Amino acid sequence: MSPELTRLPAGGRVAKLVMTGSLAVFGLLVAFNNITDYGSNFMFVRHVLAMDTTFPGNALTWRAIGAHWVWHGFYVLIITGEALTGVLFALATWDMLRALKSDDAGFRRAKRFVPPGTALGFLIWFLGFSVVGGEWFVMWQSQLWNGQQPAFRFFMTMLGVCIYVMQPE
Repeated sequence: MSPELTRLPAGGRVAKLVMTGSLAVFGLLVAFNNITDYGSNFMFVRHVLAMDTTFPGNALTWRAIGAHWVWHGFYVLIITGEALTGVLFALATWDMLRALKSDDAGFRRAKRFVPPGTALGFLIWFLGFSVVGGEWFVMWQSQLWNGQQPAFRFFMTMLGVCIYVMQPE
């Protein structure tokens, strides 16, 4: 085998790099979209917190929040979490790219931002959307403002990528 071929990174490393980079683009793009088109998804947050599209006669509407400043606060918190998730995955991608041809220990160290990025994404899309939005504010009752299925796809993708990326080379 030629010396050039022995210096090429293993295909698994490239796959891990691509997957992590894709999650970085996802988190940063979601945050960017929410900043540049603030009003579209702000309406989502507003309706979920106001609980104004849940089942008629819902006994849980005492949980509803009608304060505009709280809606904006929740939304800013969500956008910040999405952006930070993207940044953590971007840092992991950058480190993994730089360590692509290093030894196993070096590449393993380069993956250090993947678990924190996954954990933060899990907090946003599982705790934030599925638990707080879905269960506390019973978002699942809304025909229009139910984001549980997309959130599930997001955090399950992150978990799957994290499990794969953190496997030994």
